[in-house]
Amino acid sequence: MGERETERPMQKTSPRVFVLCAPSGTGKTTVVRALLERARGQIFFSVSATTRPARPLERDGVDYFFLTSEEFQTWIERGDFLEHAEVYGYCYGTPGRPVLEALEQGRPVLLDIDWQGACQVRRNLPETVVTLLLLPPSREELERRLRGRRTEEQDQIQRRLREAQQEIRNYRRFDYVIVNQDIERTVTQIRAIMDQSGEMPCAPLPDLDRRVAELLGDRPPG
Repeated sequence: MGERETERPMQKTSPRVFVLCAPSGTGKTTVVRALLERARGQIFFSVSATTRPARPLERDGVDYFFLTSEEFQTWIERGDFLEHAEVYGYCYGTPGRPVLEALEQGRPVLLDIDWQGACQVRRNLPETVVTLLLLPPSREELERRLRGRRTEEQDQIQRRLREAQQEIRNYRRFDYVIVNQDIERTVTQIRAIMDQSGEMPCAPLPDLDRRVAELLGDRPPG
C-alpha cells in the first residue's frame, strides 16, 4: 500500500457508526489499531467500559474505562450506555455521550464490541449503524491464535472457543463479513466501506455458508 493511499482523506458523507465484531483470536485489536493509524484522527474510536481487570500495559481511559461491578451498574441505571452486555464473565459497555457528540461533529465512529452489543446499537441508532464481522481464515487458525496467547487456562480457552462459535453463528445479522487472513487487505476492505459511509454494494464472500460451516465444524450445506 503506497503512501498516497494511506493519506487519502475520507469522503464527506453523513457520519455513520461502524460496529466491528469478531470472535476472540481473530485479530480484531490489530485491525483496529491499523485502521486508526491510517485514518490519522479522522475516525472517532469509542473507548468501552468493562469490569474485567486491566491487562499489563493497558491504561484506564485509553484502552478501557475499568470499572467495578458496582460502578458499572450505576452507569446502567443512569442510562450512560449505548449498549452493554456480559462477555466471558465480565461486563462491557459503550458510553453513549461521546458517540453522539462525535456524530454531531460529523465524524464517523468505530465501535469494537461483540454481536450482542451490535444488535443493541442498531436498535438505538437504526439509520446510522453499519455492522462488520471479521472471521478467522480457518477453525484451526482460530484455535492456534487463542492457544498462542499463553495467558489463559485451558477452561478459559474452551469457553472462548464456544463463545466464538456463537458469534460466528450470527453472521447473517451483519452487513459485511470479512475473512481476516491478511491484515493489510482487511484494513483496506474496511476503509473502503467506511469511505463510502457503508453505502457501497455489498459483495458477499464466495461460499460464505460453507466457510461458516467449516469454522463451526458443521457439515457443509449442499
